[in-house]
Amino acid sequence: MPKKSDAAPFAYEGLDRVIHEKARLGILTALVSQPKGVIFGDLRKLCALTDGNLSRHLQVLAEAGYVEVIKSFHENRPQTRCRITAAGRKSYLRYLDVLEQVVRDASSAAREAKSSSSPVGKLARA
Repeated sequence: MPKKSDAAPFAYEGLDRVIHEKARLGILTALVSQPKGVIFGDLRKLCALTDGNLSRHLQVLAEAGYVEVIKSFHENRPQTRCRITAAGRKSYLRYLDVLEQVVRDASSAAREAKSSSSPVGKLARA
């Protein structure tokens, strides 16, 4: 789990900006449980994206080394399969650890704010 800075406890440096975008988070979430990958058209439906949007987000993820796009033929028809890489899986799981910390911190801060008349003061002392 990434360490939090005492000076900036809510900075969340481990929230990878490549993954943090909604569509890319959805793509990685769809791929993480499919070690053999997912056909492009199926991934497009799972993530409710257009061909162009999915292609662009896959390009960003591939450039980061998080996914690989495999083009082949199946029954004489072109087929594109998308698969998460080992580095992508590691980064995704690290991202989830940080995101879980965000949820824990938010829950704790909300509980403290509810029981305090000055939530800003409480956060400043945290």
